[in-house]
Amino acid sequence: MTERRILETTQLLSSLPPDTLETLRQQSTIRTIARNEVLFRSGDAASELFGIVTGRIAILTRSPDGRESLVAVLDQGSLFGELPLFDDGARSADARALEETDVLVVGYEAMRAAIDAHPTLLWVIVRLLARRLRNTDDSLADAVFLDVPARTAKRLLEIAGDNDQFRLPMTQEDLAGLVGASRERVNKALSLFTRLGWIEVEGRNRYKILDRQALQERATL
Repeated sequence: MTERRILETTQLLSSLPPDTLETLRQQSTIRTIARNEVLFRSGDAASELFGIVTGRIAILTRSPDGRESLVAVLDQGSLFGELPLFDDGARSADARALEETDVLVVGYEAMRAAIDAHPTLLWVIVRLLARRLRNTDDSLADAVFLDVPARTAKRLLEIAGDNDQFRLPMTQEDLAGLVGASRERVNKALSLFTRLGWIEVEGRNRYKILDRQALQERATL
């Protein structure tokens, strides 16, 4: 995906007129992030937002004792790092590359100028923030009402999308953080799904869904 294509298809920016998008493109740069490199950490000062051209970025939070919890995995076309654009606050989470990743970098000042020139963009921002709140509510409900196997099944289905064969774009430790459980408990859930014939391990971090309906039903229990 090219930098122009990211600007044109990202929900936050796609409503802008072509001349404004072109101005943003001219003021942006491309940065390559190595696998496992941290782009920013929670508490860092912020002056840029990012769009993923190629690769994947993990968004993580940390406990006071240093343990990581993976909040989201973002892939090609995703925009992130925009929250401090609106409140001048620090970064609220870590961002780490799961593989070599190219990101489009857009400065906040350029974005603020675009928003000032096109204030209707604020309605798009409100919808994006509302969606994030809904996703947070869903995650909290999962943590309260679903056990580890159910949360593991749900995350596998989200990662797989419509594909039965897929590669886990993260380590099992990262998957455990995304599920919100220890690596041992998530591995037990994966082993259970394999014994039941719901999934098949095809290689390092490669899986095949054999019984999607069973996984879907388990993801709601």
